[in-house]
Amino acid sequence: MFYKKILRPILFRAAGGDAESVHELTLKLLTLLSRVPVRFAGDPSQARTLFGVRFPNSLGLAAGMDKNGVALPAWAAMGFGFVEVGTVTWRAQPGNPRPRIFRLPEYAALINRMGFNNAGAVALAARLTEIGTPPLPVGISLGKSRAAPIEAAAEDYCASFRTLYDHGSYFAINVSSPNTPGLRTLQDRAQLGELLAALQGVNRRISHARHRSPKPLLVKIAPDLGDAAISELLGVCADHAVSGLIATNTTLSRVGVTDHPRAGESGGLSGRPLAARALQVVRFIRREVGPDLPIIGVGGIFTPDDALRMRDAGADLIQVYTGMIYEGPGIVRKIARALA
Repeated sequence: MFYKKILRPILFRAAGGDAESVHELTLKLLTLLSRVPVRFAGDPSQARTLFGVRFPNSLGLAAGMDKNGVALPAWAAMGFGFVEVGTVTWRAQPGNPRPRIFRLPEYAALINRMGFNNAGAVALAARLTEIGTPPLPVGISLGKSRAAPIEAAAEDYCASFRTLYDHGSYFAINVSSPNTPGLRTLQDRAQLGELLAALQGVNRRISHARHRSPKPLLVKIAPDLGDAAISELLGVCADHAVSGLIATNTTLSRVGVTDHPRAGESGGLSGRPLAARALQVVRFIRREVGPDLPIIGVGGIFTPDDALRMRDAGADLIQVYTGMIYEGPGIVRKIARALA
């Protein structure tokens, strides 16, 4: 209640109301807090193991919040069971011009067109090396550098994967962001097959050389695909032994927010308006793939009940992002306990 009634209004008005400036300030504070030694003690009853990774609990922070992995200890202290950093690209890039994050508070939603702004794979690898053993599992979301043509996408993703290989508990292959031109075409059968074949080739070679199991690769999909397209994508994922799916990314749809003055902004919509569609996609995937392939459900998770509905739809793990911005960090432990 303190966050929603007092702190959130202050944050939303800070920096002239610019959402990205507030985000950057928050990350700076969390980075400072991450330098304070803290002992992390999770509840063993909340832990579970999926694709060879032990998660202290089932709630994670979605990619996009901590692109460069600067505040991992702070996220652990909040109670997250895992964090997905990135999306990171092989080349450092500034992303799209600002402003590029827009709040729709009446609908508990955000529109963003960040464009994979990040310091690059080499810088992230150096930071994670400096941190050492992280306090919780770290997923790494990989994306295509804007400067890389689509026909060179596989090479671009593989360069990041090789550089970050030792640092990721799992790797999310982001082919579904609406904010990099042409990226979503990588969800097509031929292009996704080529990309996954290249990544799994790197995966096998490195794991064999180091006498380790291959890294889990998960594919993150768009909520705007129809059932037939999702089925085709799932077939490609099965052909290339993908370890799981992340459903879903942000949406280009403006259903439910069309009357908002910001609805015309380009970019991906997240938050409450995405919840129903994200649930539909997770249910569909679970029916298609059966009980064994892990699914990370993300989209419109604001409360423990939202998370439980996502789990009932078929998700094994849950991620939040926009929900924490609107509800505050207090939701983390509440949702984690509910999922236990």
